[in-house]
Amino acid sequence: MNQRSPTNRHEATRRRLRVLLAGFLVCFFLLLLRLWSLQVIDTERYATLSESNRIRVIPQRDIRGQILDRHGQVLVDNRRSFTLSVMPEEAASLNLLAPRLQDHLPVRWEEVEPKLKSPHAYRTIQLLKDLTREQVAYIAEHRWDLPGAFLDVDFVRHYKHAGMASHVLGYIGEINEDQLREARESGYKMGDYIGQAGVEKSYERTLRGKKGAREIEVDALGRELRMILEREPALGLNLRLTLDMGLQQLVEEEMAGQPGSIVVMDPRNGEILAMASNPGFDPNVFVAGISLPNWMHLIKDPRKPLQNRAIQAQYAPGSTYKIIMAAAALEEGIINPKTTVQCNGFFPFGNRVFKDWKQGGHGPVNMHSAMVQSCDVFFYTMGQRLGIDTIARYAKGFGLGAPTGFDLAHEKSGLVPSTAWKRAARGEPWYPGETISAAIGQGYNLVTPLQLLNVISAVANGKVLYKPQIVKRLETTEGKIVQEFAPQRLGEIPARPETIRMVQQALWGVVNEPRGTGWRARIETVGVAGKTGTVQVIANSPKGDKLPERFRDHGWFVAYAPFENPQLALVILGEHGGRGGSTYAPIARKIVEYYLKVPTTAPPQTPAMVRRPGGSPTATTTSYLSQPVVPPRQ
Repeated sequence: MNQRSPTNRHEATRRRLRVLLAGFLVCFFLLLLRLWSLQVIDTERYATLSESNRIRVIPQRDIRGQILDRHGQVLVDNRRSFTLSVMPEEAASLNLLAPRLQDHLPVRWEEVEPKLKSPHAYRTIQLLKDLTREQVAYIAEHRWDLPGAFLDVDFVRHYKHAGMASHVLGYIGEINEDQLREARESGYKMGDYIGQAGVEKSYERTLRGKKGAREIEVDALGRELRMILEREPALGLNLRLTLDMGLQQLVEEEMAGQPGSIVVMDPRNGEILAMASNPGFDPNVFVAGISLPNWMHLIKDPRKPLQNRAIQAQYAPGSTYKIIMAAAALEEGIINPKTTVQCNGFFPFGNRVFKDWKQGGHGPVNMHSAMVQSCDVFFYTMGQRLGIDTIARYAKGFGLGAPTGFDLAHEKSGLVPSTAWKRAARGEPWYPGETISAAIGQGYNLVTPLQLLNVISAVANGKVLYKPQIVKRLETTEGKIVQEFAPQRLGEIPARPETIRMVQQALWGVVNEPRGTGWRARIETVGVAGKTGTVQVIANSPKGDKLPERFRDHGWFVAYAPFENPQLALVILGEHGGRGGSTYAPIARKIVEYYLKVPTTAPPQTPAMVRRPGGSPTATTTSYLSQPVVPPRQ
């Protein structure tokens, strides 16, 4: 058996030692080379990364400006709130963080994960917003066990009156991808909040302030150690609205439980004094981010609480349309103040019979008495004589068929039918019988409450259509005026002064004469003028409670006061709520009494009680008058 000599064994051992030494030297050289690369070549890069790991920059949301009413009462403010957030680059720590939070805090992880995978850059991802005291205490107590998470003090919107004026004020929400594409150049990032409706949206750039930031020292696990620097966010400008919050509260109380809208305007300049749409919503539910189930509940609610009925819902105007019809008939010369029409309660046309609302009719009526009693037959006759295209021309002249230009988004235009419209929209000719329905505000006619308010306001002031205005001025936080918004004229209604005076006197008679359909709005010491309207939802529907609510008539009431020097005009629309005169004229009375500071008196008990304008406060009569009481000329 061959045995290796000691010399050979020593030689093999030396070779192995040389190989081992060579390997050690190579490894040592490579290590030195790497250290040289890190400390010399890449020193600046890794120093920056090291500092970034040590210093966390936390952006802070801007602080939005306040929203005030016309008297300076704060409607929307900001309040401090705690938010639990994580930086996107620390998302890996969520594997440790999630199990420690899910049993103690209601984090919606299904909403967090898409943000982590989003191609858009989130500077911070908010895990839980608007924390309670107990939740803040838990996080503070366990902050060393929550790697990557941090508490931030934020400012969130506070709508002081909950759902009051919700459609005017609007709400804010997290910016979406479509909005970001349009607003990225203005400095918006994913995760920012932006106005989504109301003046919050329309005046977003004005209300928005400037963002701040905090620099915080953190350890290797992302846990906060100390504050290094804080740059406070800057406040946005304040909005002073034209709303009177006391009046707003009154109209919302009167609309409680009744779907519809009330809008009050100053007819001298177009300023909106109150705007209520019912049902509404509480903007505070959006402050901390609304959950998907709650959002779906809101948008699928058949009552449409997010819809601003004042500008986005469209209805047939009903008998309020007779204001335009009367002006058109007088202007076109087809009638004069003495022209009468015999009303027997029906109007035969072709093979149809159009009924008046009053069975048996009103007898002989002229323009004044037809307006006072809302006689349908008189205006059927006017429609036949005028023709649909002439009616359409006057309706457009009164501002119908187009948006008013109001500041809030998604205002509808309504519809003024004509022969050209029907040919273009439906590919059909206009039939003469359709004019008869259109003449009393039915058929294809559609208006928004705000459009109809513009009509009565222009009649009240004598001719001018103003752009409805909701913002009075922009102010700094110290109250310094930055911009004042002056009234804007849209045009003038197509009627001579004498025609407008005759229409005004008829509207006064609607409220103050014995047979006036709006007598429940009468105030002894103030001349109120107005017009009632009832709109059939389905043709020839039975009255009262015989129909399901969704098929019952809509009710209108438009009015202005005082008659001699109008200071407010109003429109009331109640969906499926009954007749305008019986249901909504009393509400108009309360609104006028409140705004003009008229001592509240007992409502009128009978349409025979008439106060003659210009007389003493007790100058009334309880006799039925054979001749109309004519108010003083304006």
